[in-house]
Formats: sequence, C-alpha cells, structure tokens
Amino acid sequence: MSKTVITLLLAFLSLTTADAKLIKVLAIGNSFSEDAVEQYLYDLAKAQGDSLVIGNAFIPACSINMHYDNMKSSARRYAYRKIVGGVKTEEKKVSLQRIILDEPWDIITLQQCSLLSGLPESYRNLPALHRAVKLLATNQNVQIWWHMTWAYAKSFSNANFEIYDNDQDKMFKGIINCVRNEVPKANISRIIPTGTAIRLIRRHKGDTLNRDGQHLSLTLGRYTAACTWCEALTGRSVDGNRYHPSTITTDDAKLCQLEAHEAIFMQQLRQYDLVF
Repeated sequence: MSKTVITLLLAFLSLTTADAKLIKVLAIGNSFSEDAVEQYLYDLAKAQGDSLVIGNAFIPACSINMHYDNMKSSARRYAYRKIVGGVKTEEKKVSLQRIILDEPWDIITLQQCSLLSGLPESYRNLPALHRAVKLLATNQNVQIWWHMTWAYAKSFSNANFEIYDNDQDKMFKGIINCVRNEVPKANISRIIPTGTAIRLIRRHKGDTLNRDGQHLSLTLGRYTAACTWCEALTGRSVDGNRYHPSTITTDDAKLCQLEAHEAIFMQQLRQYDLVF
C-alpha cells in the first residue's frame, strides 16, 4: 500500500472518529419505551459510528401523573434498564431521582401511557413533570424530548380501546392532537415520532406491527421504532444503515429505515395530516 493511500486512509479514519457522537439518553417511560429503545437502537447507532448510553426508567403502563407522583414521593418503583457498550443490565426497585442522577444525560424523553396518549386532559401534569426532571438533571444542557407513541392495532380487542371507539384512526388523531397542542405547553419542542413511523409502515405491511394489539412486534415493529429513535437522536439519516437483525430481511429493513426517515422529515415540517 502506497504512502499516499495510507495517509488518505488515516485522514478518513481521523475524520470519522472526530465525527462520532456519544449520546446519553434516558427514557422515562413504560413498556412502549421498552419496545423502542431496548433492542436494536444501540446497534443501529454503532453501525453508523456513534455510541449511545441508553437508560429506561420502566414501569408498565406508567402515565404522566404516575411519573410525577413518583417524583414527588421518591417512590422506589422503577426497573432501571441500562445499556452500555451493548450490554443491558437491570436494577429493580429504584427511584426516578436516582435514575436521573445516575448519568449526566444529554437527552431525557417523556411519554404518556398508551391508553391516555390521545386524551388532552391527561397531560395536565406534563409541565410540572418536565420542570421536576430538568431541575434534577445534572447536565445543565440536558434536553427534554417527547416520545410520540403509536395507536393500537385495528384488531385490538379490549374494553380500554372503547375510549377511542375501537378506532385506530381516532386514536392516532388524538395522539397527533396532543402532540400539537398539549406537549408544547410543557415547553417541549423536540418529538420522536415513533407513532408516525408505525402509521406509515402499516400502509405497506398492513396491521401487523403489533404482537398483542398494543405492543410492537419483536421484528419490524421494534426495528422501525429503533430506526426512528436513532435518526432523531444522532441527526444522521437512518436510510442505508447497515445493521438489521437476522430476523428481518434486507428489503424489510430498508422499508423500516425509509419510513422512519420519512416520519422524522414530516415531524420537522409539522405535516402530520399527510399520514391520513
């Protein structure tokens, strides 16, 4: 190999290393954040040269009000899932305060539980939760983002779905309405539009993105969510990312990446109506 080629290669590697990002992100969520961040997100970021420290403050079906109450009472009710270097650990019976203080998080995401995600009145404590989280965070430059979740499958059979008249479109419109009108009241402007990405890919794959009507399928559903998070967090287009699990074909992975990228683009333009 010539000296010129070696020099160019070293220069390229130096630029690539300098451009690599280390991002520490904490999701204050529930099983829907589990679907989004705990499986494929780390590997997607790694494939494009970035490194993530991922935390998930997990309580099943935990709502905004429950998170806020837990903050006020320092309740040790969380399972703290953390991914460092691709290795996931879990600590049980942890307070939200300790989870927030565990790292100087760059980004902390909030979300509503799925059942209430399209009901404006359920967001009343979001501004207070936002203030409490930001006040406790040790990184003075921390950003608080919103994780927009998805509507239930059309086939979901559960009394809870009656809140939305068992109508996927009505639920999704309610979620969009809350993202437009309620989330900004908490001074949150950055949205991770997982719900939009799932909506978009349903156009191609039908209503098959859920494993139980609510939670995402272990393959395309979770992979689409992870692609959406990866592009939102790193600012790099996920379209063309080399990573996908062996359970997903290359063509399907490409489709997930494209729809995640489209969802991010639509979110930036605030063009929510284009998904109907």
